Amino acid sequence: MSSTNLPTVSVVVIAYNDAELVGEAVGSALAQGPVVAEVIAVNDSSSDGTARVLDELAARHPRLKAVHRTENSGGCGTPRNDGIAAATSSYVLFLDSDDVLPPGAADALVRAAVEHRAAVTVGACVRRELPQHHDVPWMPGLYTAGDVIDRPADRPELVRDTLCVNKLYERSFLDEHSIRFPDGRFIYEDFVFTARVLAAAPRIAVIDDLVYVWHVRRAAAQVSISLDRKDVGNWRSRIEAHRTASRTLAAASPDLGLACQVKFLEYDLRMYLRELGKDPEYQAAWWTLTREYLDTFDEAAVEAAAPHARWVVRVLRATATPPADVERLTRFAAEPPRLLPPYATGPDGVPVWSEELPIELDGLRELPTDALPVTIDAEPAGNAAVRLRLHDLYGRLAAAGPRTAQLRFLPRAGGDPVLAKPVHLTPDEEGGWSVVLPFRLADLAATGRSMGLRRLQAWNVGVVVECEDGSSLLTSLRPRGRLLRRRALPSSRYGVLLTQPYRTGSGSLALRLAPGAAGALYLVQNRIGRARAGYASR
Repeated sequence: MSSTNLPTVSVVVIAYNDAELVGEAVGSALAQGPVVAEVIAVNDSSSDGTARVLDELAARHPRLKAVHRTENSGGCGTPRNDGIAAATSSYVLFLDSDDVLPPGAADALVRAAVEHRAAVTVGACVRRELPQHHDVPWMPGLYTAGDVIDRPADRPELVRDTLCVNKLYERSFLDEHSIRFPDGRFIYEDFVFTARVLAAAPRIAVIDDLVYVWHVRRAAAQVSISLDRKDVGNWRSRIEAHRTASRTLAAASPDLGLACQVKFLEYDLRMYLRELGKDPEYQAAWWTLTREYLDTFDEAAVEAAAPHARWVVRVLRATATPPADVERLTRFAAEPPRLLPPYATGPDGVPVWSEELPIELDGLRELPTDALPVTIDAEPAGNAAVRLRLHDLYGRLAAAGPRTAQLRFLPRAGGDPVLAKPVHLTPDEEGGWSVVLPFRLADLAATGRSMGLRRLQAWNVGVVVECEDGSSLLTSLRPRGRLLRRRALPSSRYGVLLTQPYRTGSGSLALRLAPGAAGALYLVQNRIGRARAGYASR
């Protein structure tokens, strides 16, 4: 079937105070070709130049229709609903004003929808970290290309994909089931919309084409709603959206409702817990709100969750206020998870969370080696080496027999990891293992240059542990001692190499390298920029 014979799509673009970016979004929709019969850009009463930009574009492109709201809705749901109401094509596709559609996305989605008579068609999406242009696949492994899912209840794990923008919707399906977004200032409106879609039991087709690029601008002056987690109100909004979605799904299918609760425990809860921070007022408010919501969960959902999530829930339920080791809990919620020592046992030798909170860590014995929440400490061992100490975890690692450790440097801007040579581990007196590894940063900087990394290089530092039984694990490092000290190292290659080891938000070791004078200047400017951004956000 040629593109001219395909049913057409209405692309709904929503915009609020995004004059600088909305043109790129609209352009990516218009560039889809004739399969996109119209682009409906809904301006949610912007106070900047968004209206002017859209009107100028509409004057040049007959397929673009600009809709201007006279009052700001306070959210994303109402302008999307306005777009659906204005749509005239057989299919609807959603696009945010700061994102883009890759070439051919609409055509690929429509072809699959027609071929499989699917009310919903889903394609691949990536989160593109800017300005690095680092692409992170959204929900990898959730879908299998070529699948046709007749009943969402047969695939309860689909509830994990809460995005509305990586999917094509048959407009008659949305109208028949009265499916719309929550109106007004309702954050995480796509949670509810997606739940309503799945509850209506559509036939879903899956393609492997990249259909959506979600731009993530963490350094923007105004971050997106999903990234704006500086106060407990964001968490409260997420809970309310999840509560509504969970009820909607449970009413349609007990299996979908249960999967929605499990997803919250394994994903949403851990994501916010690892960003809990150190503000006592925020911690207390978050703790109370979370416990109240967890009290409404079916116990079956807790039992069905992965062991790491179960342990978090039980710690939360065990104390009315954040415990003294709350930072230990946030590190355990990180990705990858790390359970920091000390490791306590109950009277019968069963692993427990701590002596103060003797919560059984059920399922620990059955976890494979690569899923163990092990902790590896890193501290300096001279100017060109780092000492690692691998802690045992209730005897689980001793049973596997840790043999070698290998440093792994992963570019934060994306790309293949750089692996150092493996070195044999040595048992220590405290029941763990130690090793001193070369830490030749000039060589790493040169490798980064050969990979196209210019000026400031940023690396996540991890370690691969190979065991005697053939198993292995990959985890991050916990920086200790004076490892985080910044240094200016003389370099025969660059003259000077500025190094800045630092601790990420999840407590893991990362590294910035600035080779040469240009790199050093860029590092200083980068630090000043981050300081200003932090000050402006207070």
